[in-house]
Amino acid sequence: MPRYRLTVEYDGSPFAGWQRQENGPSVQGALEDAIFKLSAARVTVTGAGRTDSGVHARGQVAHFDVEKDYPADTVRDALNAHLRPHPISIVESAIAAPDFHARFSALARSYEYRILSRRAPPALERGRVWHVARELDVEAMHAAAQVLVGKHDFTTFRSIQCQANSPDKTLDRLDVRAEGEELVIYARARSFLHNQVRSMVGSLRLVGEGKWKSRDLSAALAARDRAACGPVAPPNGLSLVRVDYPAV
Repeated sequence: MPRYRLTVEYDGSPFAGWQRQENGPSVQGALEDAIFKLSAARVTVTGAGRTDSGVHARGQVAHFDVEKDYPADTVRDALNAHLRPHPISIVESAIAAPDFHARFSALARSYEYRILSRRAPPALERGRVWHVARELDVEAMHAAAQVLVGKHDFTTFRSIQCQANSPDKTLDRLDVRAEGEELVIYARARSFLHNQVRSMVGSLRLVGEGKWKSRDLSAALAARDRAACGPVAPPNGLSLVRVDYPAV
């Protein structure tokens, strides 16, 4: 039975998240329906990351198994046809090794969070950035972000709904850079807790506004208390941009 690996891009706005659920449409459900239209088989699509409602992806990776052997390009093109009009695109399709697993084989996941820092609201990027109607101190935010890099107990930056067995995670990178009127926050780790990136971004905004210093972010981390977190950033600025795997 061939295993297919997909690289998937999607606008998360109309979805209740990646994972199939009863309270609204999901990216996983749309993909599984498209595969059924191609193969007449009901399969389970496994993703590298379970993005939340409203979160986007440029580099989500997923896999599925199906009895019939199709050329990889046929899978890409057929699924894209069947996915219309959903804002989901199969960017790449490949036949994977039988032991490849989109979630458990991943070495790292990278997210970007975009903040539009200007007085005027967005028009073209509405739904894809967090609009903050004031100038933020990007240098102070980047310096404070380094407090969070490394292995820590991230209870403060973890949703109370998080189902991870441990709050301990190792954050490889957390960078803040300016791109014109936007601030882009880049986070990389093997895995993240539920709402971890949005929680860190919300607290970094307080630093950018001058309401917190690096020491306040450090104290929030050390508190290991969800109540010490700043306001959680909205989902629309967040995108899963890359998933890394061992070289073949």
